[in-house]
Amino acid sequence: MVELVGLSFGWLLVVIGTIFLVIEAINPGFFIAVPGTVLIILGVLLLLGVDIFGSSIGVVAGVAIAIVVSLFTIWFYRRINPDEKSPVTISRDSLVGLEGKVVKKVIPDSLSGKVLLAGQEWSARSNEGDIPAGSRVRVVDSMGVHIVVEEVK
Repeated sequence: MVELVGLSFGWLLVVIGTIFLVIEAINPGFFIAVPGTVLIILGVLLLLGVDIFGSSIGVVAGVAIAIVVSLFTIWFYRRINPDEKSPVTISRDSLVGLEGKVVKKVIPDSLSGKVLLAGQEWSARSNEGDIPAGSRVRVVDSMGVHIVVEEVK
């Protein structure tokens, strides 16, 4: 067994692999679960006495096991963390002309009104009179984080 400063190399690989998995658990998406799992498996093999670095057969076996464990880890990671759809990104300039539904009464010169556009709720005001909840509206302007709407008749 390979010794490194009084500590077996197998234990060192297991500890580093475990640290990688803990980092992945704390900060998902960094994707160091795969090398962490491979390091743990290789470390366990070394601790069990499999000399993966001593012969060409051991190196080939170690590489093959690392590839299989990597593929399994990627498959497992995707099963427990399915891809989520990316959030919708809407430029405020692209809102002009869109139609939506008033969720909360829209009042002139007040940002208390709410309008649902493309699945997102926006603060809204009108240049005309009050627009009641449930009404269909069209965006005529966008200013900062709010929109200006008019009722669709």
